[in-house]
Amino acid sequence: MYFQQNCHAQANTKKQAAPASATEVPLGGNTWKSQTGKAGGQLDKTGITNWTDQKNTFTTYVRVAKPGNLKLWLRLQVPNGKSRLRVTLLGKSREINITGNLPQDYYAGEWQVTAPGYLAIEIAGLTKTGNQFAEVSSLKLVGEAIDNNMAFVKNDEGNFFYWGRRGPSVHLNYTVPENITAEWFYNEITVPAGSDVIGSYFMANGFAEGYFGIQVNSPTERRILFSVWSPYQTDDPTKIPEDQRIKLLGKGEGVYAGAFGNEGSGGQSYLKYNWQAGTTYKFLLHGLPAQNNYTNYTAYFYNPETQNWQLIASFSRPKTSTYLKRLHSFLENFIPETGNITRQAQFSNQWICDPQGQWLELTEARFTGDNTARKNYRLDYAGGLLNNTFFLQNCGFFNKYTPLSTTYKRPQTNKPPQVNLTQLPVVVRP
Repeated sequence: MYFQQNCHAQANTKKQAAPASATEVPLGGNTWKSQTGKAGGQLDKTGITNWTDQKNTFTTYVRVAKPGNLKLWLRLQVPNGKSRLRVTLLGKSREINITGNLPQDYYAGEWQVTAPGYLAIEIAGLTKTGNQFAEVSSLKLVGEAIDNNMAFVKNDEGNFFYWGRRGPSVHLNYTVPENITAEWFYNEITVPAGSDVIGSYFMANGFAEGYFGIQVNSPTERRILFSVWSPYQTDDPTKIPEDQRIKLLGKGEGVYAGAFGNEGSGGQSYLKYNWQAGTTYKFLLHGLPAQNNYTNYTAYFYNPETQNWQLIASFSRPKTSTYLKRLHSFLENFIPETGNITRQAQFSNQWICDPQGQWLELTEARFTGDNTARKNYRLDYAGGLLNNTFFLQNCGFFNKYTPLSTTYKRPQTNKPPQVNLTQLPVVVRP
């Protein structure tokens, strides 16, 4: 962010249509409320509504690609009465008096942007005579700093207000030599202190048919999550034909297992476990072709408290005969309300083991992003090397981003996993 000395301009009541050339930023996909979950102000796809509580402020984020002047309008209406709002940008505030129950543009003022990067535009309610401060749908911007290279969620096509507020998901795609068969995949994760943000999924062992990692579900619940997709493409698990459903072969003590949907469908398992930021956790995944065109996938988690490997679950996937392919890690936020908070994970000491029991260290990874990143709707993502380990970072509107499709290579550790594959917990059918 870029700050100037704070000052307040005299309030104005300037109903003035923004130029037709203005860039319009819809609040529905680019804005966060200060009091998440609190009543007295709502943010939905239309923008700010039901705004009655002065303690609720709203901040919109846009990224500009160059410095220069910036002029700002608010597109809004006041259901009844008159209101006074404050708009703050770059440490400089402007106040406007507003009225009128039909949508109209209000000119807020001009600011000078000194460098490229993300701008935080805060709207606060000061006074009102009606029951609401305002209903605000968008911001309109013109000036030297505004061009087609700006980054923000342009529209809701493809439900992108939702995906954009979740933030960009980022991945590390590990390079596996073509002549190597991976039956086992080992990885380690460390989530730095302060990066264990609610809504985060830190995925360690991803493969072509599923994923395995840790997540923060609420202030009081954390999970170790392992899932396998069905070969049948649907978001509704009840529609999967019987011969294409994921079968549970077994699960560990205290592990929930069932079906999942909404982002593809399949078999899901998780263990509620209060993992801690700053601690390194170890993950081990097994993939083995089975009879009748099935493949069995089994996930193990090393519990540093008991110093033992424990079984999460084992699933069998139909219409599949393969060892482990497309090995990767990723970082995502699954709660839109926390998409304005930065989170990071470090991934270290990746290894695979072939069917002959030979371990091979993976030291190269390609950094990629999801559609939110590829469309340039959000550029708050990064990945690559940090302290000789791979890392991923997203959300929070930081300025320095990593170009997508960049490949990184870490130093070798020469420390293969200390695990006896023949003494892992036995999978017992439930």
